[in-house]
Amino acid sequence: MFELKQVACAIDLSEPSRITMEYAADLAKLLRAELTLLHAHEPSGRAPSVPDKMLEQWRVEAEARVGSPVRSRLLAGDPSTAILRHAVDYSCDLLVVGMRSRTGVSRLTLGSVAEGVIRSSPCPVLVARNHHFAEKAADAEEIAQYR
Repeated sequence: MFELKQVACAIDLSEPSRITMEYAADLAKLLRAELTLLHAHEPSGRAPSVPDKMLEQWRVEAEARVGSPVRSRLLAGDPSTAILRHAVDYSCDLLVVGMRSRTGVSRLTLGSVAEGVIRSSPCPVLVARNHHFAEKAADAEEIAQYR
């Protein structure tokens, strides 16, 4: 049997991605694995102070859930590529990514980052989906068609 000791969780710091972080933190606790939170962004001319601060807050939350130290990394570049590079460089045993909840035809596809990670990952990928946000999106779409 193989062990999952290095878990990395890709988050975009949105409210739906908080569920992804919670899944990853709970799983890391259960497996007694090390958890790293990853936030990847396209580089811009501005300093990433807001993502740095938010990522630190999320890291503290994850650490409280796991009950052991959690690392965080702010990655620059194409998100899928940066996440996959981290997985290889740090010998990740599992990647956890979120899925944007969609309805209609678009529900058949994942977000481009999650899809890119799943297609090329060197390790297993867990896709976390929050049913609460899916229901809200479906409700919003249904309401919109009557306007």
